[in-house]
Amino acid sequence: MRTATIQTVPDMPVVVQKYGGTSVADPSRIKAVADRVVSTREQGNDLVVVVSAMGQTTNSLLELAAEVSTAPHSREMDMLLTAGERISMALLAMALNDRGVPAVSYTGSQAGILTDSAHGSARITEITGERVRASLDAGKVVIVAGFQGVDPASKEVTTLGRGGSDTTAVALAGTLGAVSCEILTDVKGVFTADPSLVDDARLLADVEYEQMLALAEAGAGVLMPHSVEFARDHQVPVHVRSSFTDADGTWVRPDVSTRPFVGIAHRVDPDGAVLTVVGSRAHESANDEMVALHDAGIVTALIGSNEQSVSFSVDPEQIGAAVPFLHTRLFQMEATT
Repeated sequence: MRTATIQTVPDMPVVVQKYGGTSVADPSRIKAVADRVVSTREQGNDLVVVVSAMGQTTNSLLELAAEVSTAPHSREMDMLLTAGERISMALLAMALNDRGVPAVSYTGSQAGILTDSAHGSARITEITGERVRASLDAGKVVIVAGFQGVDPASKEVTTLGRGGSDTTAVALAGTLGAVSCEILTDVKGVFTADPSLVDDARLLADVEYEQMLALAEAGAGVLMPHSVEFARDHQVPVHVRSSFTDADGTWVRPDVSTRPFVGIAHRVDPDGAVLTVVGSRAHESANDEMVALHDAGIVTALIGSNEQSVSFSVDPEQIGAAVPFLHTRLFQMEATT
């Protein structure tokens, strides 16, 4: 266990870090996160750390609810699910204090994360953050439970829906004027396609906000759309990277040129599969890609397009062939333009 020497420096830059469920899945990983936080702190940064629930905790809580109720009340579901992040935040604060780093944990409501009243899918309306700022000024690392807030009108606890911890982190970064928001997860960053389908998918060094939003809305899954929207609207630089290495990942920020082709996202649901190509040339190349897919024996139809993306319907059984096929075409094409 590392013991840190803390030197409080006035007006140190603020960094917000968010750790997902796999990063805090068990005590050994929480200790590893604590060591990483210490290292970032020693580089001369004030730290706000947002945590998700440990591992499969949220799924376990959902299963418990289903065992006692056929139709769990939405308010009580929010009360139940927010317990997962509270466990993570308290354990991480304990681990940091053991390392000689003063740390304090706050729930979403304690951190001043105000939302609307929609249980299970609330949107952040404001972050007051007085206790967070006061704790930073006192030289403490602040640990905030992700995924949750409070409706100021009813005083009820709310949750932000899937990916809510990302939104919590980006919103805090915007409010605090952080120099960056690190989304630390179990993947290396944002790729040109799902690496489980495309062996030669490339890690993107950086992506412009609108193109990242198009990928997120199409099902890329690395960042949730609400968090990208907040980053764009408040000009927060976001660094998506692995919590298990020190390697750089993908920066999402404004000072990046749009690319002809950024990547391919896909989603499969009961209604079928949708494949989306993102990039400034995606729309103009749509007909060529449809012809190429057809010639390759992949049945598809154009279902929508805008300035940054074009989407095709695909037979779910052919998605595993369609994504690598288009990836090879588009990124070979990009290399020759």
